Amino acid sequence: MKTGWYYLNSGAGGAEWNMALDEALLEAAAQIGNPILRFYSWSEPAASFGYFQSYREIESWTRLRPLVRRPTGGGLVPHDRDWTYSLVFPPNHEWHGTRAEESYRRAHDWISKAFAQVSIKTELSPSAFKEIPGQCFAGAEKFDLLFSGKKIAGAAQRRNKHGLLIQGSVQDQPRGVQRMAWEAAMLEIGSQVYSVEWIPLQLPPAVVERAEFLRDEKYGTEKYYRKK
Repeated sequence: MKTGWYYLNSGAGGAEWNMALDEALLEAAAQIGNPILRFYSWSEPAASFGYFQSYREIESWTRLRPLVRRPTGGGLVPHDRDWTYSLVFPPNHEWHGTRAEESYRRAHDWISKAFAQVSIKTELSPSAFKEIPGQCFAGAEKFDLLFSGKKIAGAAQRRNKHGLLIQGSVQDQPRGVQRMAWEAAMLEIGSQVYSVEWIPLQLPPAVVERAEFLRDEKYGTEKYYRKK
C-alpha cells in the first residue's frame, strides 16, 4: 500500500535561508502531516557546522564564507559543490520513533540504492574511522556512505516534539552522475522500495513567513552563529 510523502525542490538559497526553511518545516511537520523530502542547493559557496560546535574553532578550519550554524548536530560541512537534501518526519511517523543510528542508516541506505539505480556501487561504512574530529567529511561515522572506500555522504539529525529533521550532503560525487538523475533515482527508490506516493509540496504561507523570521532573527544574526 502506497503512503503519501511530499517532495520539494526548492533550488538555490542563501545559507541562512536554507537552514531557516528546514527548521520551519520541522516546526510545521505535525500540521503538514506527511514526511517531506527536500532537495536544495546554495546560491553561494558556504559551510555549515553543527549546533553544538564552537564557532571559534570552525572559522579556522575553512575559508568558505558565510558560515552558518545548523539546527542539527554533526560537524563542519562545505557547501561549494555538494548535493544537499533534508528529510522531515512528523512526530507520529514511524521514523520519528527509531533510534538515531537506525534513522541514519535508513537515510544512507536509501541514497546507496539511488546510486545503484544510476549504476554506481556504494556501501555503508561498517564502523567509524575519523581522521579529523569535528569535520564531517574527514573520515567517516558508522553508516556513512562510501564510494571506493571514501566517504561521499553524511548527515545530521534533530529529533524533538515537532518531529525528526535529517540534513544530508553528498560530496565528491562519482563521475558521470548528474544531480538531476540522482534526485530522480531518490524518488524512484522511494516509490519502489519504501512504497511512497510522491506529492509535490506547495509551501504553506505560514511556513514561508516563519522561515523568513528565522532567517532574519536567528540564522542571520551574529548572536546565534557565534553563540559557542
